[in-house]
Formats: sequence, C-alpha cells, structure tokens
Amino acid sequence: MDLKSIEAFLTHWLGPSPAVVIITFLLALASPLLLHTYLYRSKARTHLPAFLLVGPSGAGKTSLMTLLERGAPAATHTSQTTLTVECSLPLGKIPASSRFRSANDPSNQVHRKFLLIDTPGHGKLRHLALDSATKPQNIKGIVFVVDAAAVSADTQDGGGLTEAAQYLSELLLTLQRRASSGKSSRGSGAMPVLIACNKLDLFTALPAKLVRSSLESEVTKLRTTRTQGLLDSGIGMDEDLDEQEALGGGGEGPFKFDLMEEYEVPVEVLGGNVTGADGSDAGKWWDWIGKHL
Repeated sequence: MDLKSIEAFLTHWLGPSPAVVIITFLLALASPLLLHTYLYRSKARTHLPAFLLVGPSGAGKTSLMTLLERGAPAATHTSQTTLTVECSLPLGKIPASSRFRSANDPSNQVHRKFLLIDTPGHGKLRHLALDSATKPQNIKGIVFVVDAAAVSADTQDGGGLTEAAQYLSELLLTLQRRASSGKSSRGSGAMPVLIACNKLDLFTALPAKLVRSSLESEVTKLRTTRTQGLLDSGIGMDEDLDEQEALGGGGEGPFKFDLMEEYEVPVEVLGGNVTGADGSDAGKWWDWIGKHL
C-alpha cells in the first residue's frame, strides 16, 4: 500500500462522514456501559456471605433450612453434623447491600445469594455452632430457632424454655467474650442475632413478644445462678473477669436483650412458621436476612 492509498484511507475514515459520526456516537455510548460491566464483574464476590442456623433439637432448624433453600419445607431428621446450603433472597426482597444499585446491575443476582449453615441442636454437638460463632468468616448473622409452643412454662414442666434459654445464654456469652477479647473488640464487627419463633401456627404457641419476655426472665435466673457460682468459687473476685463472665455485663438487675447491643450483638425476636395448614410464613425472617445481607 503506497502513501496515497494510506492517505485516502485515513481521509475516508477520519473525515466528517456520516459513518464516522455514527461509529463515534456508538462508542461514546457503549464505553461507559462496558466499563461499568467490567468493574462490577471483576469485583464479584469470591466468598458468599453466610448465616449461622442454631437452636435446640426439635425447634425446626433443618425444616427452616429446606424452606429457605427450596421455597418449601421437606421431611427432615435430627441433624448430627453441620450442613451448608446455598440460598437466594426471593423476589421482592432486596438485600441491604443492593439498596442503591440499579435494577439492571448485572451483579444484583450475586448479591442476593448467601450460605446457610445448619448446626446440630443436641447438647453434645452444640460446640460446632459455638466454634463457628467465634470464627465468623463471612458470617453476617445468627438465626436462633425456638419452638414457640415448647417455651411455654405450662408445657413439659418448662423444660423447653429452660433448654432454649440455656443454649441461648451460652451463645450470647460466647459472642460477648468475642467482643470483649483484646484481639477483636470493635474490629470484630457486629454480630446480629435473630430469635426465630417457629410454629406460631400452633394453638399452644406463644406470640413473639411473650417468647422474648419468657426467655429474658429465664436467662436472668440462669445468669444469677452462674454469677453466684463464680462468686462462691472466687472467680468473681476479679472484676474484669466477672464483667466478661456475667451475661450482659455486671449481672445486676434483670437481663434484657438490649444489654447485648453494648457488645455489638443486636437481638431481634420475630415470629413465623415453617409449616402449617395455611402454608409457611417466613416473611419477617426473610426481611431480617435481607437487612443484614
């Protein structure tokens, strides 16, 4: 190709012809879109956020897991090991991380996904859940499932309430120690806890507000007994250790879940049901997950 041919080629494509104008216009429109797509896909999550599912045996944890995973509950059996499944927020539920994202953002679907880690509720296997709570890699919150019909003091001689309160106390104390430890403190970040009151479709089930007050009252009794035991053993002579070992700090007065906010452990109590004659009702639980996703 001689010099005249090159000059003619450049004159044709760089001159103010309609074709050049159209191509330039299209490139100006497409460049920001292509750049946006590239940046968001290059920053896609390598690890999905997770929620820890805990609670006493028989509360309905595994049934809740299948409901959140598949959209419908399935027949389950008592869990013996930890099980992790991938879930996604249903349509109509918006994760907090996507509140300001465009509806056409290609990363929206990714930000709706999360992992749900189901843990055994048997007393001898609860250390699996507590270990996960102290090493919260990508864990955005903890869902503590209770049977709202079993926590009534009028059923099973109060055994369901005591068992749930004992497990809950142990979990909250573990999170309090984590926040109070020198290596975590504020750097560990908040660890929200949802107390999911399941089986509200049953006639004997307590409403969420009564489940909250019943658990707070029972935890107060357990905390008083524990604090007195520490004092009798001489451990409570150490003021710092006493502060760390008394749930909610200090151990004075009735225990309230609001006390845990000092340790960046906000607690919410919301009702619902996994199964029932009219189907499942997990809307409030989905909203809580979306708020922390």
